[in-house]
Amino acid sequence: MQARAKINLTLDITGLLPDGYHELETVMQSIALADRLVFAPLPGGIELETGASGVPAGPENLVWRAAELLRKQTGCRRGVRIHLFKNIPVAAGLGGGSADAAATLLALNRLWSLDLSREELARLALQLGADVPFCLAGGTALARGKGELLTPLPPLPPWGVVLVTPDVAVSTARIYKEYDRLLPVGRPDTQAMLRAVDRRDLAAVCASLGNVLEPVTASLVPEVRRVKGALQEAGAAGVEMSGSGPTVFGLCSGEEEARRVAGRLDPRLGRIICTRLCAGAIHLQ
Repeated sequence: MQARAKINLTLDITGLLPDGYHELETVMQSIALADRLVFAPLPGGIELETGASGVPAGPENLVWRAAELLRKQTGCRRGVRIHLFKNIPVAAGLGGGSADAAATLLALNRLWSLDLSREELARLALQLGADVPFCLAGGTALARGKGELLTPLPPLPPWGVVLVTPDVAVSTARIYKEYDRLLPVGRPDTQAMLRAVDRRDLAAVCASLGNVLEPVTASLVPEVRRVKGALQEAGAAGVEMSGSGPTVFGLCSGEEEARRVAGRLDPRLGRIICTRLCAGAIHLQ
């Protein structure tokens, strides 16, 4: 099973919810870059193998937590062995862990014959993280609330994407804490992005990119601004940070153009990946 990453074309914070969570308004987009998960039945228990540095293979991993949540909610006592092959950079603002959790919910619903509806899976997804409901649905969508209020949008063309992930660690919790301490600047125009997406207009989408968290992350991680400048100089049509960072993406007219842009970048900027926009989040194999 392939669990695809996401980027945020816009990301705004519109307030605080009664439970203290930030209220989001974000246009999210699936991309072809994906982790691969392989599931095999066991009589009982959960076994997780990752083989990737810095990726836990126990209850700290969202994959494990998704499997355990399904067992707890349904009373299922069957087990599973899961092999997780990581391609999506970790803690990079690309929703890799969320995508893996969403794929686990879908796969185990089928493997364990639980027959949960998409709506039931979506409610479980929100318990695992704000991005998991979108990663369950995928494509192009406007997400509000904690991320669970999803409005599907017209699918965008398979435009090329260059991802650059600096070799630095970013704490999402710290970014939000700093955001709460500072006055927000550079808020995106979500309505302009929605109009651009509806027209499938690359220039208009690029002009409407925005992330209210970017100034906060860039103040703590100067590499974000350097990567943005490098992508712009290399010819990307539009450049923005995804999520809480530190990954910065550049949109291009196609994958071939994305490869040309990537070829002009200094590899010392970080991990560079060429991919494309895609219509779905999870591909069953």
